[in-house]
Amino acid sequence: MKTNKQTLFPAIRQLKDFDWVLDSPYETIILLESHVGQLRSLVRTAKQANKKLFIHADLVHGLKSDDYGADFLCQDIKIDGLISTRKNMVLKAKKQGISAIQRMFLLDSLALETSFHKIEQTGPDYIEVLPGVVPHMIREIADRTQVPIIAGGLIRTVDDFKTALQAGASAVTTSNKDIWKHNLLSG
Repeated sequence: MKTNKQTLFPAIRQLKDFDWVLDSPYETIILLESHVGQLRSLVRTAKQANKKLFIHADLVHGLKSDDYGADFLCQDIKIDGLISTRKNMVLKAKKQGISAIQRMFLLDSLALETSFHKIEQTGPDYIEVLPGVVPHMIREIADRTQVPIIAGGLIRTVDDFKTALQAGASAVTTSNKDIWKHNLLSG
């Protein structure tokens, strides 16, 4: 997923930002919320713009996060990557040869251990840690799993972005357009 040293992945929450990102130099983009009926067109448009589009499967309205939903995204829609909290979705994507990101929420110690167990089972290409503003946890998860970490969630400032990278994240996802623009200007 990390192409051309891209350390920031714009996470599109509102479709009005899709065109802006398509015109940007970002090669890989993430689509958070969408409707199943929009996916084919969005993926086709992204590919025409030479962009890699990762879909957060759990946030696609009208799509069930089961094996059929994963098959639909991977085989019919032909996404470049899949993001999910669900083990079955990550396993299906990996089986289909699609880049898979296991999303984990840092809620408490039990959730952390449960996530570690899930990661052992799925072997994701990347782990997205939420919230991404807990630097010592980014380092711990990276060290324990040996899987590249993407920090996401509550990344609200350029300093949050930089701190996550300094803590060991390979990249950061954010829906904050000001950070997208700042990163382009400073990078």
